[in-house]
Amino acid sequence: MLYKGASQAKMRSDLTVDEPMTLHFYNMIKFSEEKLKKVDEIIARYPDGKHKSAVIPVLHLAQDEFGGWLSSETMDYVASLLKMEPIEVYEVATFYSMYNLKPVGRYVFEVCQTGPCMLKLNIGVGETTTDGMFTLKTVECLGACGYAPMMQLGKYFREHLTTEKVDQIIEECRTTAAKNN
Repeated sequence: MLYKGASQAKMRSDLTVDEPMTLHFYNMIKFSEEKLKKVDEIIARYPDGKHKSAVIPVLHLAQDEFGGWLSSETMDYVASLLKMEPIEVYEVATFYSMYNLKPVGRYVFEVCQTGPCMLKLNIGVGETTTDGMFTLKTVECLGACGYAPMMQLGKYFREHLTTEKVDQIIEECRTTAAKNN
């Protein structure tokens, strides 16, 4: 495979005995024009020469835009936009638990791995329900022990949880998903 960053075409060379070399273009990951303008706005927040500082907000934008997770192709694309080495983007994405490095459910429940988990989803940590609705993820610490038991759902904390409250949250998510389909 020839590869020179996400801004250039990614090609694979397939050779068989009876077939000459053909080049296949993989699906290109690319922001819409509107999102590219947003990337430019994000980069403009930082002084000249400090464009790498935009990696965290641009990764958030990419995760939101490309299915809720960051594939290696997506991270390569972000690297090309920020004129960074792909490994620099991978280091950031793998360090923070807020980035998903594999496909996740529509709703991601994050719980501290140091506390008890009260979610009844019939899945283990790192798994997604068969309907693709929920993913259970552990993080080191959400910094809200005073409100425990708690979890993060998207950008929001859900606090002082009980089994009944968790059941209610799951039902709210299912109802919201049904309305939005």
